[in-house]
Amino acid sequence: MQDKMTGATGHPTGPHDVGGHPGPTMLKDEHQHVLWERRVDAMMMLLTHPSRKLLILDELRRNVEALGPGAYETMGYYERWIAAITAAMIDRGVVSSDELGRKMAEVEARGLDRP
Repeated sequence: MQDKMTGATGHPTGPHDVGGHPGPTMLKDEHQHVLWERRVDAMMMLLTHPSRKLLILDELRRNVEALGPGAYETMGYYERWIAAITAAMIDRGVVSSDELGRKMAEVEARGLDRP
């Protein structure tokens, strides 16, 4: 008998893979996206554009799937995307963790973290 922690092949699965079991209820409400969500979407379009190829969708999916169960289950759609984009850009050497941390601190100090 297959349990919820293994897939059809018997290999462990992540929180994103319910392996044929009922998943959480999906709310399909249409809503106006807030500014940061639109910016994440724009980043995706820029990073995945064929002229740049700084991110491929397989990387995004792999990084979303790599989120731990607690993170995956509590993060929203665009929060998962930005975490995955960040991981990919660090992995590719586009930005370092230190550079990102310094820039985040600078933005927070300017008060630009408000929508």
